Amino acid sequence: MKLSGFELRRVQMPLVTPFRTSFGIQTHRDIPLIRAVGEDVEGWGECVALVDPVYSSEYADGVIDVMTKFFIPALAAGIPDAVSVSHTLSPFKGHRMAKAALEMAVLDAELRLAARSFARELGSIHDKVPCGVSVGIMDSIPQLLDFVARYIDEGYRRIKIKIEPGWDISPVAAIRERWPSIPLQVDANTAYTLADARHLAKLDDFDLLLIEQPLDEEDVLGHAELARQLHTPICLDESIVSAASAAAAIKLGATSVINIKPGRVGGYLEARRIHDVAQANGIPVWCGGMVESGLARAANIALASLPGFTLPGDVSASSRFYVQDITGPWVMEDGYLTVPTGPGLGVEPIPEILEDLTTWKRWVPLG
Repeated sequence: MKLSGFELRRVQMPLVTPFRTSFGIQTHRDIPLIRAVGEDVEGWGECVALVDPVYSSEYADGVIDVMTKFFIPALAAGIPDAVSVSHTLSPFKGHRMAKAALEMAVLDAELRLAARSFARELGSIHDKVPCGVSVGIMDSIPQLLDFVARYIDEGYRRIKIKIEPGWDISPVAAIRERWPSIPLQVDANTAYTLADARHLAKLDDFDLLLIEQPLDEEDVLGHAELARQLHTPICLDESIVSAASAAAAIKLGATSVINIKPGRVGGYLEARRIHDVAQANGIPVWCGGMVESGLARAANIALASLPGFTLPGDVSASSRFYVQDITGPWVMEDGYLTVPTGPGLGVEPIPEILEDLTTWKRWVPLG
């Protein structure tokens, strides 16, 4: 496969419901997109890095910079296939989200050329996947219950709520009182320390699927100790950045469930390796979300159709987040999304919508 270069662009997508970040209220999602271009093929990649380095050390401006200065020039020697992307970029430390986006674009191009789908390439065994929804920190418990009720009425098959000190036991208790049997999990996003173990143990009363990333991402040993003090399963998110880190966390007893986010781990090929490691150890996995557009959502749906994904993930309909998606909308039916079967991602941007939402673009040639 011969590529001539990459088109980098930024799109700004209005959110249906603004959400709170450390830097204020976010009303739009600013997404870096990458288009791999060859003489007879093209492929799309999407970077899940946020505008600010609050989920990880990566951020949107930095992604564009590292791609332009280092990654794309390194790929100029030749890209025979998507597997070669991670090998070629391995001398550069970190920047997994940027690497994942480039690999996604090349893999999409490669699979389109070969008339194979993402799902088939990754090892899909399902033609549809169950949808879960994530609910952020709210201003009040009544407001939280209103949002949860809406998502349950829409058909979502699992509810996840964000928790933090001061917003944990009471909201979970309120949801359980109203919906005793709905599949429910909580996500702490590293908000606690091991000193909070006795407090977090109170969540054991609510029959949760799991508690996600309660401690700092580097505190794997702390998670192993916390797991010995809780009945609720511990799920790692930010701590898992590769198949090797997944294997280590499993061996230490730090996790009994893994959230796989392809951008966080360096791409869909590494995500599949983590799936394989977890499956070999009897550890269930689920696909996390980063408020992706319809492009990366298509790839996430394909990933979530692998056999080890036995829990509903953050794979939701386009309407959960976006006023207008850049692809055709992903529409949930009876709580499920259909796995795309077309070549590559099976979807592509709608040109006029893409151009309308684009705020910046640049062509970076190979060679």
